[in-house]
Amino acid sequence: MAEQLSRLFAALADPTRRAMLGQLAERELTIGELATPFSMSFAGASKHVRVLENAGLVTRTIQGR
Repeated sequence: MAEQLSRLFAALADPTRRAMLGQLAERELTIGELATPFSMSFAGASKHVRVLENAGLVTRTIQGR
């Protein structure tokens, strides 16, 4: 339980992840769509999403190739 709370608080501590979470609360977005407003790479946005996913805040669906 304490470890799960630590992951949650660590994920929410970053303002970029909080902003991404706010966007995802409105609608589903691709990693590329999440990256655009922050002028970050696909890989950078993916790392942020992975942290949110590990904290149990989002789920990721892989589509395409």
